[in-house]
Amino acid sequence: MQSEHPVFDFAVIGLGAVGSSALYHLSGSGAKVIGFDRFDPPHSMGSSHGETRITRLAVGEGEDYVALAKRSQEIWQRIERQSGNSFFFPCGGILMDSGKVPWDKHGSQGFLERTVSFAEKAKISHERYDQTQIQESYPNLLLEKTGKSYFENSAGYVYPEKCITSFLNLAKQNSAEIRVNSPVLSITESEGLNVIRTGAGSFLAEKVLISAGGWIKDFISESRKRNFKICRQILHWLEIDRDSDWENYPVFMWGFGSKAEDFIYGFPSLDGISIKVASEAFIDVEHPDNLNREVSSSEQKEFWEAKIKGRLNGLTGRFIKSEVCFYTVTEDARFVIEELPGKQNGFLVSACSGHGFKHAAALGEQLAEKLMGQNLTLPEIR
Repeated sequence: MQSEHPVFDFAVIGLGAVGSSALYHLSGSGAKVIGFDRFDPPHSMGSSHGETRITRLAVGEGEDYVALAKRSQEIWQRIERQSGNSFFFPCGGILMDSGKVPWDKHGSQGFLERTVSFAEKAKISHERYDQTQIQESYPNLLLEKTGKSYFENSAGYVYPEKCITSFLNLAKQNSAEIRVNSPVLSITESEGLNVIRTGAGSFLAEKVLISAGGWIKDFISESRKRNFKICRQILHWLEIDRDSDWENYPVFMWGFGSKAEDFIYGFPSLDGISIKVASEAFIDVEHPDNLNREVSSSEQKEFWEAKIKGRLNGLTGRFIKSEVCFYTVTEDARFVIEELPGKQNGFLVSACSGHGFKHAAALGEQLAEKLMGQNLTLPEIR
């Protein structure tokens, strides 16, 4: 079989946020590289779409993520120069909570105070605002009088589709081969090589990175699948009042209760007529193929009444549009990065649990370096 098929040095399965970065970094080594995706990235079927993603350096989910977030911002700036595309905008970011009960996010109790602590340790430029200062600077954010906040100058937003496109285009310039609309049906081992079977035939690779997002469930044992929840998320674009200014706002995150779902996050207006605002939900639908991708008017109404009303000014109440994406979530909201079992040579990465895009560029770089034989300590290998 080896004589009938070309052998790639590296194969990347799944070309979203992490996979596209890994493919780019692997291709820069001069190695023979191939990437596969079941769709045609960037696409709207996974976890890396929806116009914008928040990036911030003081990451309340865990102090060990701070270095990854910093490195990702450095990589994005380099990729912008190389590609000629602009997709990273450090407009600043504000994190708020009610000041009544500590808001818990992704298993991190007291998320705001953890964020402040990590910023202080890492010497990340930031400020603390009380409710009066928020009202003066950002009058559309109706923070409670008891509310607390953290403002980070280096936070902002990324255009995920442009970011992924730039990584893939640069990888192709480095002679990487990319197969789109090519779901990988199986990965087996033969004579020391990974045999990657697709509908278009089989491919051989010395080393493999599986970065398939929620479709990681297609590559793991039945007993492990319950460890990965697939959670439907809804993104909304709300019409702004013509007399309101949302263009000069930072990105914002607001935990107004104790539970992870007691939360909204949003962005400045990019089009002059709307802002994107969303919340989070953690109901398991078991597999991405089961996802309901339609958003009902009742879901929009519930979002307005439960999350927006009384918290944001300067909106008409009209929904311009709503879209669906999903999180792949572990119980502790940590990343899963582990070596492939048996004699297969490579890594599996998944379950970024809704806070992965800001780290993905650096994570792809580190996984690429690990595949190329560099002795790195990756975060949370388990």
